[in-house]
Amino acid sequence: MYIVNLAQPATILIALLVTVLFIILGKEFKKSILPAICLVLFLGLILVHAFQSIVLTDAYYKAMAATSLGVDAIMIFLSYISYLWVDAIEAKEKNKKSIDDSLDWFWKKV
Repeated sequence: MYIVNLAQPATILIALLVTVLFIILGKEFKKSILPAICLVLFLGLILVHAFQSIVLTDAYYKAMAATSLGVDAIMIFLSYISYLWVDAIEAKEKNKKSIDDSLDWFWKKV
């Protein structure tokens, strides 16, 4: 069974750079769909890693899947916060209501 290994530093760095690239592009083009793409991908990865941690029997692969679950959780948090941020920028640009205004006090300080 193939494992998408997010336990190695190089893979974490690549995933982080791609996520930051999507966040920057979303901010520049004022499109919240770009950070949402990363969010959906990491949500899919967390499901795959959870399934793999249940199914795999080798201790090495279980540890790798568990580490990847932790990295997935951090990347989901980053993607979700950036999605809300870019959505607020897009809503302000198009004069429409944002999906969630609960962090509006935080965006004013950023």
